[in-house]
Amino acid sequence: MITTLLTVVVLTKNEEKNLPRCLRAIPRHYPVVIIDSGSNDATIAIAKNNGCTVFNNPWAGFAKQRNFAIDQCNITTPWILFVDADEIYRQEFYDWFESEIAASDSCDVILVPSILYLRGKRLNHAPGYPIFHPRLVRRETARFVTNHTGHGESVIDTCRIAYSKIPYEHYFYHGEIIEWMHKHIDKAAQEVRLKPTTGAVMTKRGQLSVWLGRSAIRSIARFIYHFVFRCGFLDGFEGFEFALMFTWYEATIYLQAKANC
Repeated sequence: MITTLLTVVVLTKNEEKNLPRCLRAIPRHYPVVIIDSGSNDATIAIAKNNGCTVFNNPWAGFAKQRNFAIDQCNITTPWILFVDADEIYRQEFYDWFESEIAASDSCDVILVPSILYLRGKRLNHAPGYPIFHPRLVRRETARFVTNHTGHGESVIDTCRIAYSKIPYEHYFYHGEIIEWMHKHIDKAAQEVRLKPTTGAVMTKRGQLSVWLGRSAIRSIARFIYHFVFRCGFLDGFEGFEFALMFTWYEATIYLQAKANC
């Protein structure tokens, strides 16, 4: 008999294209909870057909959505793994959890690195690895807060932090450029004023971003960072495309900041 120590929580909204692949990668003995924020496609039907427990909660940001799962979804396992529908955790990660983390009392939050895929191609250079996210958390002691960007999430600084060496795969972009831009215009508006969240864990990337502030030079620097400094050119056209996308994003933040002056 397998003792279940982990619940997997997946955040969704209109994820019928991504969700089946995400769920197939989760070992069958782990309970899966879906927190849906208003899907009008087949997302909920797919979730229920795969034996998931589904809760509905209007979108309130990553931090509040994850806290909703911790506090209001009847989860009783000591550990929770948060997965987005366009992400995959390979069996190796779950094996590592079972052998090294499940019975440990040395940490409350595991920061997990991500590997990005653009239109199905793995980007080995352009994103600038490692990129860590708080994803595996101890239910009783970990809580999320909004981070310095205004849309991302961090965890409270009383948590004991550890790091995973095993990354998850993030299939973040499939070519839907207009949809991606609309989504990131809203994110850019939230990032106009970077402000550290009191009592939150900050990554080195976050600290650097706040220190740099907002200026026009960041747009050019963003392209140079991804394509030249991090050798994004070795990822071919996809590396160039990635650098252009986030240069546009940085310019969007700057222009919104100027408009608000």
